[in-house]
Amino acid sequence: MNSIFQYIFNKTIRQNYNIRKNEPTKEEFDKISYDIKIDFKHFFINSLFILSGAFIAGFGLKGFLLPNSFIDGGVTGISLIVNELSGFSISILIILINIPFIILGFSTISKAFAIKSIIAIIVLSISIYLIPYPVITKDKLLIAAFGGFFLGLGVGLSIRGGAVLDGTEVLAVFISRKTSLTVGNVILIFNLFIFLAGAYFLSIEVALYAILTYFTASKTVDFIIDGIEEYIGVSIISEKSNEIRLSIIEKLGRGCTLYNGKKGFAKRGEKLNEIDIVYTVITRLELSKLKSEIEKIDTDAFIIMSSIKDTKGGMIKKKPLKK
Repeated sequence: MNSIFQYIFNKTIRQNYNIRKNEPTKEEFDKISYDIKIDFKHFFINSLFILSGAFIAGFGLKGFLLPNSFIDGGVTGISLIVNELSGFSISILIILINIPFIILGFSTISKAFAIKSIIAIIVLSISIYLIPYPVITKDKLLIAAFGGFFLGLGVGLSIRGGAVLDGTEVLAVFISRKTSLTVGNVILIFNLFIFLAGAYFLSIEVALYAILTYFTASKTVDFIIDGIEEYIGVSIISEKSNEIRLSIIEKLGRGCTLYNGKKGFAKRGEKLNEIDIVYTVITRLELSKLKSEIEKIDTDAFIIMSSIKDTKGGMIKKKPLKK
């Protein structure tokens, strides 16, 4: 069986490579094999994230929000409002309302993104329709808190897999490119109208709980995407840059980069002295130790810190749920 799989695998590589050459060398063949294996690994991990996200989001909806007539923001919120007013199937509504946004994502972001998002949304709809999720609680505060948590957890995992369960994020990206509004501002404005509609068609109390649900969900999404340990980029300007470099490597076990710079504080006509600038990326939990080590070496060192969304490679500790 393994020999048959290997034959098909090798034949696929040769067919794909024949577009450029008739016969790859052993090194080229091994390189292509490695690339395909890496692609397959990423495909498997992303698929796991997307499927898990869809099932967990379905649990948040059917186990908490739907049985208690709660709503959320985005396409899910619109679907829940329409479902409450018309009784139309929530599974079908989630697909239908997301279609225009996914079509927009096809041209705005990428074809692969659109395909993965369609699959994620369909799996979410099927899970809501077929899986008998248990109704967990009738307590309104618990519904808003944990319904939002599980919904945000599902959305966050899907995003880690390269898809979305709510098309409003695609619309936000599109509008942000055409206007001065940020993605966050667009989503906030969009959801504001949804909450106002919820207050008008359902009740003010439902709208208020919807805001709480949305807040919980959005914070959970941020946690899943960014991880518990936010990255911090640190630039250190010091006369003792080499000692600081060695301390970062030996004491913190982290990598760093040296930039060649010049001191800018000089009067007109005076020569600018050259200096090495140390740059490293650490987690927020390691920041205190880094400051302590720098202070031991140079109390006058100038330190610049900035938040980093994500990194890849190097000597940095990997985030949880790294893609």
